[in-house]
Amino acid sequence: MRTSRIRARLINNQVVRIACLYYPTMSMPAHAAHAHFDALWLDAEHNAWERREIQRMVALHHLANIDCMVRTGSRNPTDLYRLLEDGASALLIPFVNSRQEAEALVKATKFPPVGQRGVDGAGLDNSFALHGRDYGYFDIANRETLLIVQIETPEAIEVVDEIASVPGLDGIFIGPGDLALRLECPMDWAEPKMQKAQTRVAAAAAGHGIAWGRPARSAADIRSLAEAGARLIAHGSDFGAVAMGIPLYAKCFNEALGEAGRTHLIY
Repeated sequence: MRTSRIRARLINNQVVRIACLYYPTMSMPAHAAHAHFDALWLDAEHNAWERREIQRMVALHHLANIDCMVRTGSRNPTDLYRLLEDGASALLIPFVNSRQEAEALVKATKFPPVGQRGVDGAGLDNSFALHGRDYGYFDIANRETLLIVQIETPEAIEVVDEIASVPGLDGIFIGPGDLALRLECPMDWAEPKMQKAQTRVAAAAAGHGIAWGRPARSAADIRSLAEAGARLIAHGSDFGAVAMGIPLYAKCFNEALGEAGRTHLIY
């Protein structure tokens, strides 16, 4: 079974470099691995991904030797452990608001004695059963696949210590957009409400020996997070690369053709 780069970085108390994958951008795993990212966060919560698309994309991650973290809105146990069977290194579950929800997710995604994940062993995660199960597949799967839950509401912040205490949970990740919306404040980490929430998440994670993190917008933000103990840090995406890159290409055309004031047509 492939070992997790996320896990290896966490064991060594190093920051995990994560970028977001919104769309089936087939070249991105190879390019991200070449740029020394550790994982791509495949967003199947807000974007449409067919199961076969996910399988192909996870396989491309394996070829590039980079972890695939899948964010899914499903809480169905079969849906969750199928993603692990397809080779996902980590699952990122949004809107977890209680210890009970976290316990149910551990039960669905970890093999006994930690949880009650269903057994197959014929998927990509187990090299399609080439080595059978006798080599320790169940223990290795529990160790090398990660369950990370998102903290995105005031209710979750209030009980974040209880959530972080759940055995089998590997990390907690702040969802800043939803959290700011529900705290009724700007999505700005200088905002006291956001700072207070982050401090509580960091303390809960440290108290129970699990990782925590959130998306970061700049080098200064990444540095600040790392100094605060965050190890799961996301920065960059295929969407962001397009949004930033296309204007640069347009600027090149404008400079070359003397059309800096060109008006864009809107239909």
